[in-house]
Amino acid sequence: MAAGGRADFLVEIGTEEIPPKALVNLMTAFAQSLDRLLADNRLAHGSIQRFASPRRIAAIVSDLALEQREREVDAKGPPVQVAFDGDGNATPAAIAFAKKCGVEVGALQRIRTEKGEWLFFRLTEKGLAAADLLPGIVDQVLQALPIPRRMRWGSSDMEFVRPVHWIVMLHGKKVVGSNIMGCTAGNKTRGHRFMSTGDIVIDTPARYEALLAKKGFVVADFFDRLQLIRDQVHAAATEAGGVVVADDDLFEEVAALTEWPVAMTGQFDKEFLDLPREVIVASLTGHQRYFPVAEASGRLLPAFIVVANLESRNADAVREGNERVIRPRLADAAFFWDADRKTALGSRRDALAQVVYQKGLGSLLDKSDRIERLCTVLARQLGVSPEPAMRAARLSKCDLLTGMVGEFPELQGVMGRYYAAADGETEAVAGAIGDQYLPKFAGDRLPADIDGQILALADKLDTLAGVFAIGKKPSGNKDPFGLRRAALGIVRVLIECRLEVGLFDAVRDAVSMQPVDGKDADEVAGLLYTYIVERLRSFYLDRGDISSEVFDSVYNAEGRSSFSLPDFDQRISAVLIFLGMHESSSLAAANKRISNILQQVTFSANARVDEALLVEEAEKELFAALSAALGDIQPHQASRDYEIVLSKLAELKDPIDRFFDEVMVMADDEDLRRNRLTLLAKLRAPFHSVADISRLSSAKNQG
Repeated sequence: MAAGGRADFLVEIGTEEIPPKALVNLMTAFAQSLDRLLADNRLAHGSIQRFASPRRIAAIVSDLALEQREREVDAKGPPVQVAFDGDGNATPAAIAFAKKCGVEVGALQRIRTEKGEWLFFRLTEKGLAAADLLPGIVDQVLQALPIPRRMRWGSSDMEFVRPVHWIVMLHGKKVVGSNIMGCTAGNKTRGHRFMSTGDIVIDTPARYEALLAKKGFVVADFFDRLQLIRDQVHAAATEAGGVVVADDDLFEEVAALTEWPVAMTGQFDKEFLDLPREVIVASLTGHQRYFPVAEASGRLLPAFIVVANLESRNADAVREGNERVIRPRLADAAFFWDADRKTALGSRRDALAQVVYQKGLGSLLDKSDRIERLCTVLARQLGVSPEPAMRAARLSKCDLLTGMVGEFPELQGVMGRYYAAADGETEAVAGAIGDQYLPKFAGDRLPADIDGQILALADKLDTLAGVFAIGKKPSGNKDPFGLRRAALGIVRVLIECRLEVGLFDAVRDAVSMQPVDGKDADEVAGLLYTYIVERLRSFYLDRGDISSEVFDSVYNAEGRSSFSLPDFDQRISAVLIFLGMHESSSLAAANKRISNILQQVTFSANARVDEALLVEEAEKELFAALSAALGDIQPHQASRDYEIVLSKLAELKDPIDRFFDEVMVMADDEDLRRNRLTLLAKLRAPFHSVADISRLSSAKNQG
């Protein structure tokens, strides 16, 4: 037990196997919620170490106080006029309040408020024992976990992610007695389901991890187990003469499925290497969670790494068992590969009419037709031939009816590419079909060529427009149609592929093609446009170097007749560079001042500055400098060299400062006043053609 009234605290929730994809989130939320509730209950503590395996979620809180911190509490009593009678004697109300505070009436204090004078007393509230508080805290933590679908077990009304079979709650060497989730807390945990025998007594929290490993054959720390799996799998792949083909998600899922990981290498028949690479990888990683192995060139080897959840005395039998499992899956894939190619991809198109895409939005054939029309519109906007994208759109959903995609839904689009190529379609058409769903997730690659980029845009726009048209836009955290991902995909394709497409025009075209009667198309298009712009804002703000003021300054700029995201991106970059100039703060403040002045008056935006009415030297200097700058920046505005535009305008700082120091804008003479307002409007216009610089007055130190 630690000195100073503190000791480590261990809590472990033992369950049946937890869904692997939920494990890390539950472990993290468990520790975070525990940390917050301990603080809320004034229980001082050190760091929190989290643990998770398929059958447990646990945490060790270092140096947890044995009792709450004391605190001072102001107790408010009756009003003074009620507490004392006319002779100044204490009334029963004052006596009762003093008794409640544990003092004599004379020890009570007075406080004056807007509502009069009251009795009060500052109490020192003693802290409760941690042992009395911890059961309730742990129960609150469990109830607050983000469990997508809770389940009940037995005849009880209790709910959790999986049935709970044991609870460990140990503060120092003492068990925190309680009953949680139908289990009496103790100091006994359980190890590996097959390799461990009997309960494992945990004498102190500090020995939890070591005892589980030694006696229970459980690597309790999720991230230690994850690293162990990485090391074993990479070592096995190297020994097999290759490298691992896997992403982080597969490693994390395997770590969530195992407690005592042991990697071993299996083999499959070389003839299966004739299958498309993606098919083999999907067969191995799908239900089996095997790790494919490839040569350095990327060509797959007839080998895989399996991570067993035990250390078997007969490793060869385990290896052979996994090899027997994968052979029929690869054989099925080979059958589908051969059978699907006997029918041309295009010949499946008519059958799409029999498959409902979404109630209210027609069939998959209807969706394919809408995408084809959208591809035509987008291609013409971009000045490229629409034929390849149109042909790809006609064939884009046909692979959904193939045996291979029926078995491996994650290969939609990928198999369409292979089957289109096998049918003799051009590389542009086949490539576009393969890239139509990109990007599938944050950081995913983008379509490689223009036809694939057009098809990907059209597919995502149709999905968004259709769902918005039938009134099923996302609400809260629910997004069953993946609309946020689709909107961010549109943003990334337009910006990173530098596609000059008017965003609102594209949205309006997509909405107009939806088979929904009785809906105001302009209203739906406006809602969808706003939704995509919100995702655009998130795209930039998530970068970390762009503030909301920077985004708003560009979004509210004038002169954007068609909202092109590449143009928007260039403006953002220019504003970031502008913020780094020493003139930016002064110019932002000046633009803010100009905006405030112009909002208060009415004048013609088309008015010209009358040089004859420029009587002050400072306004003459500003007019001359502005006229020269406008001549310099005109070609750069046309070519969208916004960085140069703003750098040229930054040279106006000194004459602008002098103007505001020496010239009275709101002069008594109406002609002078109108002329000076016109000069300010002409000054603001070139800034505002890039961004509303006035919005940057508070953004200087936020980038």
